[in-house]
Amino acid sequence: MTPEQIQDAARALRTAATTHAYIAPLRDTYPDMTLDDAYAVQRENTQARLAEGRRITGCKIGLTSVAVQRQLGVDQPDFGVLFDDMGYGDSEPIPASGLTQAKIEAEIAFVLGRDLDASHAGLVDVLGAIDYALPALEIVGSRIANWNIGIVDTVADNASSSAFVLGGRPVKLDAFDPRLCGMVLERRGEPVSVGAGAACLGHPLNAVVWLARTMARRGQPLRAGSVVLSGALGPMAPVTPGDVFEARIDGLGSVRAVFEPILNEAAR
Repeated sequence: MTPEQIQDAARALRTAATTHAYIAPLRDTYPDMTLDDAYAVQRENTQARLAEGRRITGCKIGLTSVAVQRQLGVDQPDFGVLFDDMGYGDSEPIPASGLTQAKIEAEIAFVLGRDLDASHAGLVDVLGAIDYALPALEIVGSRIANWNIGIVDTVADNASSSAFVLGGRPVKLDAFDPRLCGMVLERRGEPVSVGAGAACLGHPLNAVVWLARTMARRGQPLRAGSVVLSGALGPMAPVTPGDVFEARIDGLGSVRAVFEPILNEAAR
């Protein structure tokens, strides 16, 4: 893709996010689009958000399910950038205006106490860098019409991210087992997704190791204080304005996402 095409694709995604007029798959609009092109589009929109005064607070890891990787024809996860205006506290109302074909998934969030800047960071490095974990809910969204996405579409679209909710009780790594912890996600008391830590690349920390290496190689190492959303522990569930979801993760506790209803069409 040319620099002009990268800018055009980034602009189209930004416009779709604000107007809710979702766009055709980028892989159709730009048939020669590569994964590097997709990350270039993501970077373009990251710079646009920073220019607006936003602040980067961490990263999300996507495509941590082997089955989903196979579906999209890739053999590794992807990542997106978390900004300060994407984060919500437990039970804090989430505006309907920010939802873009929203779905929700339960995850483990890790908060770093040290920088992770080694290009070949290993598990021991990651264990030493993580300060604590939190239960988390990620609200994913797509600016691509009908979620008709391939790998370049989701990467360009900031790994299909929209928002996230963090629980308020930090837990040290030695107090729970990230691989074996069970998860249930409920919508107003009705289970809609179940899973466990092992669903995330076999172990959520495997995903963090991948991210640490990837970001260091790109010259954007993870820094102390960063939030890392490590990947879904179970299937996504669709979100409707007015919904209330609660996830419970063994050893981590619970976290709730409360979505504001649409009061009128103008408010959307």
